[in-house]
Amino acid sequence: MILLTPELREQLLANGRQRDVDHVPVVKFFNPLGEGVWLATELDEDGDPLFGLADLGEPELGSFSLAEMTAVRLPLGLGIERDILFEGLFPISVWAETAHRTGSIRDAERV
Repeated sequence: MILLTPELREQLLANGRQRDVDHVPVVKFFNPLGEGVWLATELDEDGDPLFGLADLGEPELGSFSLAEMTAVRLPLGLGIERDILFEGLFPISVWAETAHRTGSIRDAERV
């Protein structure tokens, strides 16, 4: 699966040019076989890293590497995937606060 379409890439780059804004997540990535969810709001101009909320057991705001996510090889020939049905709806600060309160991004989605 292509993790970023040209449209998603452009929106993430545009958000990256607007610093200190509480952006709505543009895209959600996930590990289809276990732990690992990422909500990305921004992409650096050089194409890596992304910024957003990462949850590998504990939700944390920060940067994460698109290149590293693309390189992940899981059993059964799978890799990190993009949730094609994801709609951010709320600023990343709301996602972060809710994920910290509930314990994970997946639990925050249910609230």
